[in-house]
Amino acid sequence: MSGRLNGKVALISGGASGLGAAQATLYAREGAKVVIGDLQESLGAETVATIAAKGGDARFVRLDVTDPASWHAAVAFAASEFGKLTTLVNNAGIFHPGGVENETEQGWAQMIAVNQTGVFLGMKAAAPELLKSGNAAIVNISSLYGLIGSADAIGYHASKAAVRVMSKGTALEFAKRGIRVNTIFPGQICTPILGDITPEQDAAIKAAIPMGEVGDPMDIAYGSLYLASDEAKYVSGAELWIDGGWYAAC
Repeated sequence: MSGRLNGKVALISGGASGLGAAQATLYAREGAKVVIGDLQESLGAETVATIAAKGGDARFVRLDVTDPASWHAAVAFAASEFGKLTTLVNNAGIFHPGGVENETEQGWAQMIAVNQTGVFLGMKAAAPELLKSGNAAIVNISSLYGLIGSADAIGYHASKAAVRVMSKGTALEFAKRGIRVNTIFPGQICTPILGDITPEQDAAIKAAIPMGEVGDPMDIAYGSLYLASDEAKYVSGAELWIDGGWYAAC
């Protein structure tokens, strides 16, 4: 551990598994106090135990990112447990396929509620505590599908593209007030969300990756670590593509 996040307190939505668990584990390893917000209570407890076994300090709080009250409770919990909140990672997300013809209104609304509105609610709830630190960071996890199109994921594209511009606007809103806001765009990463990708989508995506392989959750975690650290003190409104060169080929 090099202590790159010493003194930081991070709330990570969707932190119980996948990209969120990787970020939580690495943040704790680098000295941050971590609050894992998720609906997956058993997985959240496992991640907390894993962090504790390696000498880190983490807590779990049940978090429904579509519910403003749940966000406010999670922020209050983090501040109560660790005395402050310096870092927010909006990582929680869902995916299901469906183009204009096949997507339902219910499916569309669910995708927007979790992937887009959840990010807005998180930033809104966390802002008062983050502003107190005077040196805070928000890392929003979008997707390469927030930058490029495909034929069968309209709700996902819409929600993740929204996160891109929301992040830029929020970066400008807080640029002189001590909160940096940056966005990561993962390509295809080996996480549980891939279970919702059709075999045809999976094959097409893999064929498009110039480096020829799927990424690991820790690839995203290391990028997130940089953006959350004071090493990135002059970085806000930025976009970090972690995708095996996929976007460069588009």
